[in-house]
Amino acid sequence: MRIGVARERAPRERRVAVVPASVQGYRQWGWDVGLEPGAGEAAGFSDAEYAGAGATLGDPSGCDVALIVVPPSVDEVSRLAPGSIVIGHLDPFVRTDLVAALSAGRVTALAVEAIPRTTLAQSMDALSSQATAAGYAAVLLATSRSTKFMPMLVTAAGTIPPARVLVLGAGVAGLQAIATAKRLGAVVHGYDIREDTKEQVESLGARFVAAPTASGDEGGYAREVGADTQQAQMEILAPFVADSDIVITTAQIPGRPAPRLVSSAMVAAMRHGAVIVDMAAGTGGNVEGSVADDVVEIGGVTILGPTDLAARVATDASRMYAKNLQELLGRMRSDDGVTVDLEDEIIGAATITHDGAVVHPTAKGAS
Repeated sequence: MRIGVARERAPRERRVAVVPASVQGYRQWGWDVGLEPGAGEAAGFSDAEYAGAGATLGDPSGCDVALIVVPPSVDEVSRLAPGSIVIGHLDPFVRTDLVAALSAGRVTALAVEAIPRTTLAQSMDALSSQATAAGYAAVLLATSRSTKFMPMLVTAAGTIPPARVLVLGAGVAGLQAIATAKRLGAVVHGYDIREDTKEQVESLGARFVAAPTASGDEGGYAREVGADTQQAQMEILAPFVADSDIVITTAQIPGRPAPRLVSSAMVAAMRHGAVIVDMAAGTGGNVEGSVADDVVEIGGVTILGPTDLAARVATDASRMYAKNLQELLGRMRSDDGVTVDLEDEIIGAATITHDGAVVHPTAKGAS
């Protein structure tokens, strides 16, 4: 069994799907790992480290299993061998062209986005591991653009009050953002539409904003709400946004545009020098006026829309991601190499295409 890993070529992407430690793990299974030279350099891993762990540096094509970070191009899919397996982020419910190419090429594709969010699958949950990295990076990005100190400082020149941070969305990314902002000494408020997140927010030392709530879906994600609820939500959040030095928004709904949480009027009411990081900018944005991968300044308020936050902490993000993939392959491992068991609750849920067919019901409906 041979694993292949190519250098990620997407703009601003620095992560890699295997790290030297995971190469050692695969080698212990008796598997070979082929790695394109330089694949891990942007994440802080040298070719020498990979070679020392047992990887073969060279052309990774012709592999049995291709491990990727971000969705490949259709052209890259065409170079995968029929019967091979590709595992990684595939955006399968939007990238119907990619799903069609994988099916036509008889490539078995497993999307980490489709791994169920259950206790059993926790070690394989790449969305959560990368959201952890992104939430951490979002706070550091906001802090670097803010003109304020984060903690309270008592000095001979007077007392400096702590920064006020508001985090909208208390999923994995939001909770990590809350925890990071608290560690830096800020006064933090958190909010999520899901009623069961209040205890999680408060357990991190933040104050939960009492606004409209609803239950999440079976996967723990927020559900889309009606216009009336959304309007009531924004009205209650408005004074908290206006009083914040930093706002970080993380709310997303799988397969749908991101919900609007901050209007242009709310931005206009913020103090000069305030910073917003819209982590949902890539799916439409939680903040009116945000632009994916750009910086917008409106009335003295800086709005950032980064889509590469996890890649900004590529070393540790790659370590977590590589471990997720290794755990997933460990579940698929068999005497014959790898078995794609569509009846398995994790493997079956993550498999998008197999044997020349689209087998995931949601992807099938989207195509």
